[in-house]
Amino acid sequence: MKKLLFIVLSTTFILQSCLRDNEDPVSVSPIEGKITNPNVAGPTQPNQVWVDLSEVDAEGNPKQTLNRRTDWDLAFYSGDQFKVILNSSIVMAAGKIPNITDINQVKESDVAVLKTKVQVANFDPSNVAYVDDVKGNFPISPTAISEIAINDVDNAVYLLNMGKDIYSGGVPVGSITTVGDDRGWMKIQITRSGSTAYKIKYANVSDTSYKEYIINKNTDYNYSFFSLKNERELLIQPQKEKWDLCFTVFTNVIEGAGTYIYGDFVLDNIMGGAASYQVTIPSNVNATEYYNNFKASDIDMSKFNYTDHRTIGANWRNPVGTNGLETYGDRFYVLKDPEGFYFKIKFLRMTNDQGVRGFPQFEYKPL
Repeated sequence: MKKLLFIVLSTTFILQSCLRDNEDPVSVSPIEGKITNPNVAGPTQPNQVWVDLSEVDAEGNPKQTLNRRTDWDLAFYSGDQFKVILNSSIVMAAGKIPNITDINQVKESDVAVLKTKVQVANFDPSNVAYVDDVKGNFPISPTAISEIAINDVDNAVYLLNMGKDIYSGGVPVGSITTVGDDRGWMKIQITRSGSTAYKIKYANVSDTSYKEYIINKNTDYNYSFFSLKNERELLIQPQKEKWDLCFTVFTNVIEGAGTYIYGDFVLDNIMGGAASYQVTIPSNVNATEYYNNFKASDIDMSKFNYTDHRTIGANWRNPVGTNGLETYGDRFYVLKDPEGFYFKIKFLRMTNDQGVRGFPQFEYKPL
């Protein structure tokens, strides 16, 4: 159960008051806030971290749910549409195999040219066609795998670039290495299975037979997740209203240059109803005081972005700062969580005490 606004977990937390719309003072006892360290786990950034600001542990730390980035390959949308997304954190991509309707007919010669195109971060602007829309609003946003059609024959066979493994070597202090060895290629074809499930056919490119799996929608979650490598369904995200932010590696787009791989990336749970916006601190004021004095009545409801999960994104940090790796001190973020609670969030660091990346830290306070 969500407890954030009703309990005091530590003697370091203080009472604060808020105003109703009619400005009558009302005493409340919220948690004052917390400095927290998402467990991204270092410069190869192996973990995706799903953070719920309003579900806390016995020490008052926000709940973190972790998975390795390579744990899953495909995510199957649980809403009304039949959408399938790729694992952006391991730079996957997908392209339709032309003139093929039977997955068993696909041969290496059919995809030789396509393999040179279905790539990520190769500085080819056209490669954006092979990844999901980076805004992440998938009931509306287009996906590399087209929405699954009602009629089986209308669903294409795809060449799937399985992306990259997590790097296992050493990384210089201050750097990150977010990709390792190639994970290979597969061919897939996805159809509907009744009105509430998906059927996936998958195989290695040269195989003459395929495997099949039925994936049911679960409306408690944004998606159902599947690992082609391990051939199993698994839970990745918490329930759709049980997380606010995700710390992850992310495939983004640079205008004119195509896809690009970002570390230290932060996503909003817009699919579950969360949204955020950036507050830019005026240059002529004390940044710490401005953040500390920001209160619920200062929230600008018109600025929340419900259609792009990259509002925080990489905008909180500067990996080539004039003073080395740094977080921007002239900004913070206001987040509305899926349950309607509001928070202010200030990023404090992107490294540990030794200057190693992949150890972000932020402070948050309820509003």
